[in-house]
Amino acid sequence: MCEYCGCREVPPIGELMDEHSALMEEAHHLREALGHGDRALTASLLAGFVGHLERHVRREEAGVFTALREKGEFLDELSELEDEHRQFDETIGSLDSGASDFADVVIKMLEDLGEHVEREDLGIFPVSVVTLGANGWNVVDQAHMESPSFLLDVHSGPTTGAVAGAGVEHA
Repeated sequence: MCEYCGCREVPPIGELMDEHSALMEEAHHLREALGHGDRALTASLLAGFVGHLERHVRREEAGVFTALREKGEFLDELSELEDEHRQFDETIGSLDSGASDFADVVIKMLEDLGEHVEREDLGIFPVSVVTLGANGWNVVDQAHMESPSFLLDVHSGPTTGAVAGAGVEHA
């Protein structure tokens, strides 16, 4: 993750980047659980991960993405990133924990997410810092107030309940 341009020092961007770091940490633990064949832990970690990812995407799209789109900036890149968000939703929605390729599908999704996060951290977030004016930051701040970061939850670790729309059966 880049630390050179200073975009992390802009609170809404820093918070989104911190969420990325937390999601990547969750992905690491999820890979470990998959590797050990621990179905119950995998289901729990995946449910928490999916919930956090959904909240993060909602904040990103309602905030930075909407503000950039309203300025008419980086529209192609935004569309690509939003398409990737939809692809993650589709993959999650089609997960079947009983399928023989379940672990492979989850690992591929996590790898794709790592690349996606890097594109946002090194691309769209830094350009938003220099592109968004006062109105743009108002949009971002409003989106972040309406949907607080999962990092602020009392317990933002794995959950044990099913996540609506996650498409995952718990063992």
